[in-house]
Amino acid sequence: MVTEGCGLVDRSETGKLALTGDQAAEMLDGLVTNAISPLAPGEGRYAAVLTPKGRMLGDLRVLRRDDELLLLCERVALQAIFDVLRRGVVGWRAELHKRTLQMGLLSLVGPGADAVLDMGAPPAQEDAHVPWGGGVAVRTYAGVDVVVPAEQTQAARERLLAAGAVAVDEAVADIVRVEAGRPRYGVDLDETVIPQEAGLNDRAVSFTKGCYVGQETVARLFYKGKPNRRLAGLELEAPAAAGDVLRAGDREVGRVGSAVVSPRRGPLALAFVRREVEDGATVEVGATRGRVVALPFATQRAAV
Repeated sequence: MVTEGCGLVDRSETGKLALTGDQAAEMLDGLVTNAISPLAPGEGRYAAVLTPKGRMLGDLRVLRRDDELLLLCERVALQAIFDVLRRGVVGWRAELHKRTLQMGLLSLVGPGADAVLDMGAPPAQEDAHVPWGGGVAVRTYAGVDVVVPAEQTQAARERLLAAGAVAVDEAVADIVRVEAGRPRYGVDLDETVIPQEAGLNDRAVSFTKGCYVGQETVARLFYKGKPNRRLAGLELEAPAAAGDVLRAGDREVGRVGSAVVSPRRGPLALAFVRREVEDGATVEVGATRGRVVALPFATQRAAV
């Protein structure tokens, strides 16, 4: 019997690294935007890796395991993050390990994820994780990620499908991501973005821990300034494409990032828009129009 509302996406190409050593967390604290040292085994945290000017080289999830920190990131950001960490471990009792090819990652997307896993105590908070099938099950905003040794990936996939998950492609998962207002590095986020512009401060940034690369820019913008643009949602009359220009009259006021067609909400997109463009404003997007809305998208969309 198919479990209601649970898709399975193979994301084994996701970038994976590990840090070991008794100073690994302390070292990582100086390189990423969030506080890693306070994490206990089974906890996790989302963070960003920045340039000295506060712009994003990548984002990652840091999972504290008993014997290591497991880092998960977009494949497009893997090399940049690896280079930062390779330089960063020098002088610390910490070692960096490549895990991308050594581990598989399967994403369960949808409200039926916990039923498919059939666990007595599934992970609760986002990025919390518990042992599962030789690896770990990690709570996500959309369901659960299962991370296992590469040689066990196919067996894990068959087990999850037999339990009621339905294989879907990344495009289906993207609809869930966009509806939730979650930007993706390499599509919406890149080296031009400061975390606050993308609405990531609450999830990705600690303002109470010690110094890290890029902190001065992030703190100054948070305490003393306002970003010139922000990440917003677009409810569209017709589908748009990544890179489409947003116009208000004869002014360019933004560009489309992720764009999908939701079965429930119709054409949607994420876009960075100029600060002066308020929620509810109508903009021209290529040959169509869109309404700027706050994220995440509301259950019911208004007419454009």
